[in-house]
Amino acid sequence: MDLFDKALGIHAEALKFRSQRGAVLAANIANSATPGFQARDYDFRSALKTASNDARIQLQTSRPGHLAASDESEFGTLLYRVPTRTSEHNNTVEAEVEQAAFSENALRYQASLRFLSGSISGLRKAIRGE
Repeated sequence: MDLFDKALGIHAEALKFRSQRGAVLAANIANSATPGFQARDYDFRSALKTASNDARIQLQTSRPGHLAASDESEFGTLLYRVPTRTSEHNNTVEAEVEQAAFSENALRYQASLRFLSGSISGLRKAIRGE
């Protein structure tokens, strides 16, 4: 399995990260008119560092009814976005910033997906001896 992971590289983790980040950015966009909503995002550098380390910190709950820490994930800490302009309703979502981040994230998701597809196709050919 380690050989398979090496063949796919960091792109499998990048795909999971991009998917999770897309959900966060979509929530920001959906709440752009919600008074007091604070836009969130991941710091890519810390997420990459966390994903590339084999020793990840896993948070656990002591009882089944406890909620897991929502700010922590396998990709690092979910941070608050600092707005460039103030809002009258204390909402930090800037629609243009969020839409640009969402579009960029979607493009990078597709790029990782294509890379993985090509890698898997190459592994298939190698297994078949083509």
